[in-house]
Amino acid sequence: MPERTDRSTPTTDDAADPGPAGHPATADHPGPAGQDPARAAHQAELARTREFFGARAAGWDAKFPDDGPRYAAAVAELGLRPGQRVLDAGCGTGRALPALRAAVGPDGAVTGVDVTPEMLAEAAAHRAEATLLLADCAELPLPDAAFDAVFAAGLISHLPAPALALRELARVTRPGGLLALFHPVGRAALAARHGRQITPDDLRAEPNLRPLLAAAGWELASYTDEDDRYLALGRRTG
Repeated sequence: MPERTDRSTPTTDDAADPGPAGHPATADHPGPAGQDPARAAHQAELARTREFFGARAAGWDAKFPDDGPRYAAAVAELGLRPGQRVLDAGCGTGRALPALRAAVGPDGAVTGVDVTPEMLAEAAAHRAEATLLLADCAELPLPDAAFDAVFAAGLISHLPAPALALRELARVTRPGGLLALFHPVGRAALAARHGRQITPDDLRAEPNLRPLLAAAGWELASYTDEDDRYLALGRRTG
């Protein structure tokens, strides 16, 4: 999934999703169908993500025309072999799909999942390398241990419940399989691009990411955070 400017604080284009009668989801107004507050907040964050990316999907690839080689290099780090099965979690417009298909070959399986219909429509229109699913990464309609590897570009910053989604990605990955958390620029460069500074609570920082992954069933195998690439590789434990 591409990077949103600020996940936690909506911009003018990224308005909050109200609960019933215009109220935010709270204990008194728990959201649709009597959802508990945590569930309602999760759904509201997904709605904000869909709103943000849905409005930008058609022109997204044109904004980042030079990222292709970086995606290909990150996919290569997974060491995929012909015939393997790989999931692109938060696939967006599908920029990683050609490299993933090339890695697993015609006998392999590539599945792309995203929560924004417009992003998937762009992927379907321009890239035929994968089976595409509209789904929340925290609730995947996929069987246990279905994949040899997971690729996730820009995903973790947009997860309403990162621990929950990382556990779900672990569920659908076989023991020993790899997870690649990728971004085509590093944390400092990305923050500078948006006029921000890195904060100590950034989940992508190694001291924060390592225990988060461990609690979800992954062991952090390698970590790179440079100006022109962010790549954390996790190995499925168990």
